[in-house]
Amino acid sequence: MRVVYEAAHLIDAHLVRHALEDAGIPVFLRGEALVGGMGELPLFGAVQVCVPDPAWPQADEVVQALALGDPPAEPEPPATLSPPAWLPA
Repeated sequence: MRVVYEAAHLIDAHLVRHALEDAGIPVFLRGEALVGGMGELPLFGAVQVCVPDPAWPQADEVVQALALGDPPAEPEPPATLSPPAWLPA
């Protein structure tokens, strides 16, 4: 088995899994049972989408065609607002 995609979360992993299965590629999700312990585990890389070695080139093409992009970035902290002019300093 070879990792074709490291999922950001469980839903992400299942979306890739279904796309690969629709292409006729057998899929195994490594780490799916560990999601319940996410408080104890690193947030990224806990769930990996794996395929048999001979199917990896075709699976990689399917994953690249999905254009999943990068995981969302951390939100920007809110800008500090200055108090209104009518408030005493």
